[in-house]
Amino acid sequence: MNAKPERHVSRWKALLLLPVLLAAAGTSGAQEFKKTATAGFVFLEIPVTARTAALGEASVALGDGDAEGVFANPAAPGFTALTHSFAVSYAPWFAEIRHYASSYSWNSPVGVFTLGAVVMDFGTMQRTQRSTGQRVYETLGEFSAGAMSLGITYSRLLTDQFSFGVTAKYVREAIDTESASNALFDGGVIYFTGLGSLRLAAAVQNFGTDAQYRNDPFKMPTCFRLGLAAEVLGDRASEMRLTASAEALHPNDADERINTGLEFAWNETIMLRGGWKFLYDEETFSLGVGLRGAGAGIPVGFDFAFADYGRLGNVLRFTLHAGWE
Repeated sequence: MNAKPERHVSRWKALLLLPVLLAAAGTSGAQEFKKTATAGFVFLEIPVTARTAALGEASVALGDGDAEGVFANPAAPGFTALTHSFAVSYAPWFAEIRHYASSYSWNSPVGVFTLGAVVMDFGTMQRTQRSTGQRVYETLGEFSAGAMSLGITYSRLLTDQFSFGVTAKYVREAIDTESASNALFDGGVIYFTGLGSLRLAAAVQNFGTDAQYRNDPFKMPTCFRLGLAAEVLGDRASEMRLTASAEALHPNDADERINTGLEFAWNETIMLRGGWKFLYDEETFSLGVGLRGAGAGIPVGFDFAFADYGRLGNVLRFTLHAGWE
């Protein structure tokens, strides 16, 4: 007779506790020393998809990203209703650097398998050598630099309300003839609480041992994310929907941060998005739009994001995705 009331109370406790955890995560590092630039492979910290970027990166608890959701939380593909889904993203980064990403998910009888790839192309630069005489240096040609990540993810629904996921990935950075590589792991969970559409989520990203360039070791950019999301207006069957999301980040190479985002959808066809970041040095707000349609029986969509990075400038990001049963 008391089972249901106890479950109801525990859910409310979880709901009330989460904002406290979010606030604590955002302030606990105030007295610590600055950890900036204490980890390598920092390209792994850059938002991958346009939807994530437009929502201020507050996407760990969304749980509806199909293949593209794997970059925010490896548990996200577990909720997909599609047999196959695919996404590709592109962003022109600062200093003529180009950022690419792609992912593909297959919803099998034993769980969802997702392949994900991220590539950072730093372009080519002149190779120079100090020179004597009036010339300070002389040009000896060009060299290139880049970074990449290749991963495979397994996600699965344990119940219709709870999904987990794990990712194993190979990462590599190279500049000219020098390179460094490592094997890293991600893990995450998403839980629909039953309190309306509220879901809670947690994820740890880029967990692994140290790597090194030559004899210089460096640690991985490990980050723990704790977040929540819910529809504050309508649901996915409604003409209009408004989804709010928030998450706290605990990176090992920076102070704690908080991300927030809002997504308004009309008939699940046109989406307007916005986000705001707190406790960042330069990053502030972001905006975006998403379009959903169907062509030849295959649901397709396009997302665009604009993110303000303060004195660094602005970044545009584009994502094209498709899925079919």
